[in-house]
Amino acid sequence: MPVAEQAVIFPHEGEQLLGILHRGAADARLGVLVVVGGPQYRVGSHRQFLLLARDLAAEGVPVFRFDYRGMGDSSGDMRGFEDIEGDIGAAIDQFQRTHPSLEQIVIWGLCDAASAGLLYAWRDSRVTGLVLVNPWIRTEEGLARAYLKSYYLQRLISRDFWTSLAAGRVNPANSLRSLLQMTRKATASRHPDKARKTPAAQGEQAAAPSHPPRRARQPLPERMAESWQRFRGPILLVLSGQDLTATEFLDTTNRSPAWRGLLERPNLQVKPLPEANHTFSRDEWRTQVSDWTLAWLENPTAHHRRTATP
Repeated sequence: MPVAEQAVIFPHEGEQLLGILHRGAADARLGVLVVVGGPQYRVGSHRQFLLLARDLAAEGVPVFRFDYRGMGDSSGDMRGFEDIEGDIGAAIDQFQRTHPSLEQIVIWGLCDAASAGLLYAWRDSRVTGLVLVNPWIRTEEGLARAYLKSYYLQRLISRDFWTSLAAGRVNPANSLRSLLQMTRKATASRHPDKARKTPAAQGEQAAAPSHPPRRARQPLPERMAESWQRFRGPILLVLSGQDLTATEFLDTTNRSPAWRGLLERPNLQVKPLPEANHTFSRDEWRTQVSDWTLAWLENPTAHHRRTATP
């Protein structure tokens, strides 16, 4: 009788990757691949990925969580989430080898792993669904807008801020300077030529790793929108209410012409968790995400989309 959890070592491009298989039902046709976002490994923050895998496997859903090259216990140089397509493909291959009944794969990812899963999914017909948790869609302008919305606005309406200001515990000049800097960054996209000429932008360009031309053509939000457009399977989108990454995702997708209408598709379910932080540090938040995932897997095409406003 096979063990419920099994460590698996599998090769990819000369490196050795480590994964953990949670078997679930022996005849299951659908399994969940947990892609790990950095910098962490296959257990996840607060053991979230481990607990999620055990919850799903207990209900018969096989799960494979793995460390891609350079992460956790896998060998190789560390790489960014935009360079792990091959790792994801190799993990799916291994998942199917160790669980031969599998025909359909759902990719589950948090933060930049969600983005990696989205960028990959439409390229592989075996991937039939996505669970995207607080997807990473970072740009300098998007982050600045998220700060303005989530931090500076809340400070301005906070009684503690004005009490501290009156008591001299807050330097108004520094606060104003910081606010103006964030405002300039948030509006930089309105003046792209000017933004490209700034020393910071030149420094970032010089320091950026070389990428194939396909990646160099478009910013991350546009590439993610293209991948969303191309992927036709069901998507579960989970967004934390107390998270800059989730706030930036919503703000960017609401503003970007490339995303127009994509979050209105009937294949999408949106589940907001208003009190949760980025890594779901409380047990009740992790349990809720696990329950949502299981319910969605049982009926992924049901249309329960609702407006999310973290």
